[in-house]
Amino acid sequence: MSRNIITGIDIGTSKVKVLITEHTKGKDKHFPRIIGSGSSESKGLRHGYIINTEDAKRSVKEALKEAEKEAGVTVKSAYISIGGVGLDEVHSTGQVIISRADLEVVDLDIKKAIEDGTEKAENKILNKKILHEIPLQYCIDGEKLLGRPIGIHGGKLEIDILFITAFEQHLNDMIQAVEDTGIEVIDVMAAPIAASLVSLTKAQKKAGCVLANIGSETVSIVVFEENVPISLKVFPIGSTDITNDIALGLKISLEEAEQIKKGAITNTSFTKKKLDDIIDSRMSDIFELIEKHLKSIGKNGLLPAGIIITGGGSGITTIEDLARAALRLPSKVASLHVAEHAKVRDASWSVSYGLTIWGLTADEEPIGLQLAKRTGGKVANWIKQFLP
Repeated sequence: MSRNIITGIDIGTSKVKVLITEHTKGKDKHFPRIIGSGSSESKGLRHGYIINTEDAKRSVKEALKEAEKEAGVTVKSAYISIGGVGLDEVHSTGQVIISRADLEVVDLDIKKAIEDGTEKAENKILNKKILHEIPLQYCIDGEKLLGRPIGIHGGKLEIDILFITAFEQHLNDMIQAVEDTGIEVIDVMAAPIAASLVSLTKAQKKAGCVLANIGSETVSIVVFEENVPISLKVFPIGSTDITNDIALGLKISLEEAEQIKKGAITNTSFTKKKLDDIIDSRMSDIFELIEKHLKSIGKNGLLPAGIIITGGGSGITTIEDLARAALRLPSKVASLHVAEHAKVRDASWSVSYGLTIWGLTADEEPIGLQLAKRTGGKVANWIKQFLP
């Protein structure tokens, strides 16, 4: 009997993380069992972009080799994530006249309305490709509906759609780096959404929340309401900036500054207040960017489940208090929602594990997240025709 192996590859700016999972029928419906993990220093990337394909390929190979050795399997295909400052959002409205003589809305009407919205969105983006299309609101004859409109009668259907986009060149480079290692890329998912699959509960997503992933060179956020992502943004700032600030402020080496930031060195000649002031100043900048974006979409101070913080920068001890004060929202550091006995050490593995869940639930809504993929779940296959 063939084993149901699903692999997720998260190529971050500081680390490449690979998780190999196996799903056994009847056990943990949405949570595959982790059988192998591997990580390596991520080389050849800057702010999420691949600037050296050979270096990036070697990093992926190293992490894969480690995961395959632990799992005792050879990986042939994988789901990968894409992040970085090139990840963005576009909103569009698609509309269509109801096709049936009795004016009942059917799946074909929804498909045509989304196609209309997609065409309009593509006119707004240059050098970018659509990764995901997410219907946010349906209207029949100008009246907003709760839920999907199938079976309802009317003359005109309108759909407000969120499109998640990525730079075409960045997408091509990411796929190329993985496939050059001999791994087939099944599909590509926006990293913040992949992380949300294991970092957020259904209750948090339904009430309204923002997931903030503080990486080494970027901070990505995804805002949820009524169980779907309504906005996504990436900022070119991260925990490396905090390390640099500590090194400059305390006149010490970058290596020592990194250890102090992580709490690995506590016996220093510097006062805790001085260190806290340096960290607080940079974190205030980060939360100011998040607050500005929430204000731009009309959600500042209006997300009952608050801000959930993940990523390598989430280990700063005062981060929950800083976020709570800056955003006027409930605040907590994310805990992973994984299979029983899963060997995931910390939240930095959320993207790679989220990818394996997406792979497991590719033909259904992953844990309540309605996510329509641009090319029927085969973004990578569609992109390949443009690769050399």
